Amino acid sequence: MRLITLFFLISNFCFAQNFTLDQIKSYPFPNELTGSSDVSRIAWAFDEQGKRNIYVAQAPDFIPRRLTSYMEDTGQELSSVSMSADGNWVIYVRGGDFGSNWDDELPVNPTFNPNPPKVQIWSFPFSGGEPIMIDKGINPVISPLSNKIVYEKDGQLWESSIDGDGEPVKLFHSRGKNSSQTWSPDGSKIAFVSYRGDRSFVGVFEDDDIPIKWLSPSFDRDFSPRWSPDGNEIVFIRQSGAAGKPDPFLVARHIPWKIVKINLNSLKSKVLWKPPKTLRGSIPRTHGGTNLHWAKNRIVFLSYHDGWPHLYSISEDGGEELLLTPGEFMCEYIKLSPDKKSLVFTANTGDDKYDIDRRHIVKVSVDKPDMQVITKGKGLEWTPLVTGDLKNIAYISATSSRPPLPTIINLENGVKKLLSEDRIPNNFPLKNMIIPTQIKFNSLDGTKVHATKFEKNDGKKNKAAVIYIHGGPPRQMLLGWHYSSYYSNAYALNQYLANQGFVVISVNFRLGIGYGYEFHNPIDGRSRGASEYQDIKAAGLWLKSQKNIDSKRIYVYGGSYGGFLTAMALGRDSELFSGGVDIHGVHDWTRYSYLNSNYYEKPSDYDLGRKTAWKSSPVSDVDTWESPVLVIHADDDRNVDFRQSTDLVQRLRNKKVYMETMVIVDDTHHFMMFDNQMKVNKATADFLIRLSKGDIN
Repeated sequence: MRLITLFFLISNFCFAQNFTLDQIKSYPFPNELTGSSDVSRIAWAFDEQGKRNIYVAQAPDFIPRRLTSYMEDTGQELSSVSMSADGNWVIYVRGGDFGSNWDDELPVNPTFNPNPPKVQIWSFPFSGGEPIMIDKGINPVISPLSNKIVYEKDGQLWESSIDGDGEPVKLFHSRGKNSSQTWSPDGSKIAFVSYRGDRSFVGVFEDDDIPIKWLSPSFDRDFSPRWSPDGNEIVFIRQSGAAGKPDPFLVARHIPWKIVKINLNSLKSKVLWKPPKTLRGSIPRTHGGTNLHWAKNRIVFLSYHDGWPHLYSISEDGGEELLLTPGEFMCEYIKLSPDKKSLVFTANTGDDKYDIDRRHIVKVSVDKPDMQVITKGKGLEWTPLVTGDLKNIAYISATSSRPPLPTIINLENGVKKLLSEDRIPNNFPLKNMIIPTQIKFNSLDGTKVHATKFEKNDGKKNKAAVIYIHGGPPRQMLLGWHYSSYYSNAYALNQYLANQGFVVISVNFRLGIGYGYEFHNPIDGRSRGASEYQDIKAAGLWLKSQKNIDSKRIYVYGGSYGGFLTAMALGRDSELFSGGVDIHGVHDWTRYSYLNSNYYEKPSDYDLGRKTAWKSSPVSDVDTWESPVLVIHADDDRNVDFRQSTDLVQRLRNKKVYMETMVIVDDTHHFMMFDNQMKVNKATADFLIRLSKGDIN
């Protein structure tokens, strides 16, 4: 009897360790965290299984309160969330897909509504009430006086009262696409950028009776205008115009940029700073680009020229740069404090040797390198902001187990408070999560590669294994829940696969961020040789060398750039990779415009470049492709052309490779509708499980 009871308890324990995809995907995901510059109030967007709403909280208790009532999953994103300086209004955009490479401002209609939704700007009183529809448009920016917003519609700038009183008005008409608008400190003027193809100009609008001032227009691309505290000067970034003799395709080159200041009264300009003319000194391609700010008596910016994306500051009159953040780590999600004396940001640094694969909150003054890591430990924290009373930092935090939640830390006593913890459903498998571990291995050419490993501690042998390949590719997978909703979804799916008995490793291949300039920018990466594939194959060989792995059951899956590398793995190395799932991957580099020039003058290595791009494309390896594959693509994809998958599918059909397909109609690269994301997740998991069981040959 005791043996039967013991067996029953063990069986129940084992069963309790299992969870469904629906359970692990039930977590809420917060983003768009914002706050007031004058008072201690914050707002954020919460995505709860496709039901997207705005939440708010205020000092001293920071008790969360749902502001909006969008209680159905219609695939409509909430973005551009901002709060007025006085904290009385929250502004947001509903609709569109603002993580896209093109057409991000167009409506998304995954519910097939005969009357498609519009992309609209909404205003909501912090105190509650009803939402106010301002207008069709994007990129709303609130006046520092908290009474108006200026936004972009049809390439022009429009203005509306923040409470929706009266009709919106077009401020002016100017050629080009006008955006990147920013108010002067007193709310009387607006600086903006007019994008005109091969060049862009910074302009200043004051009122109907005063002509637009163009600030030192040239044959260049000017952007990121920032006002001086007194409103008399502006700094901006200048890059060379997009023209000139075509550069060799296969040769890395310095991409120059500089910081320019101009006086609005005299219109005299001055170059304040230029980076060194090295590859590292090229314009940075991490979050926020140059992250230009005009702080308290200092100009602050980000540069990669010492090998890491670091923060620097210079005098308002220029001069030698001051490195604010020394060390081997990256800075991103950078925010100036309301008093303009300090910066808070996210960095992969801290006391622990594994922090290079995490994110923590860091604070530094604008005029001295007194950097302080505010959050420490095994958690992950991102997107910080200092509240208007300067007493707290608001950010989003997670752990390896707990999904992301808004968090407050008091700067005086260090006390932390999690917000909306009650929004995590009771059946979320918090206690059944696997703690991922950091692994390192050498790539085929000796490059050191980081990865995270998910494995259930069950002592079993001959396990099936899966390599997850992220997209981007400037991304970094972490030792916990990710700050991107797309990769938070991947983290959940990797947890589920590990719970099903797979060993899962998520590879941080070269081209990714977090490990320095050379790792991020290999000369022979992408269409110039796809050197990053070496890291994926090395991961497969590492798994094959592990004693508990069945070398005949190693699979791959990934989306976007991860889909590209998945297809490459299955085409080049079917003997190593026994199948996989390719989600909206790039398959043929030669179809892109920069390799299809119609001009007479072409790069000196044009023919070799096209040949290299072809050999760097999965379609060039279809002849050796033997492994089964599931190909998934949404047909309103605005990041990767749907035709990339159409082309691959026809080639694989002719080759008679075992293939299954899934098309998601009228959704985008980011599967804006939760139900569509779940279809993709379940199809991916089901295909990999059937492969591992031998149901697919």
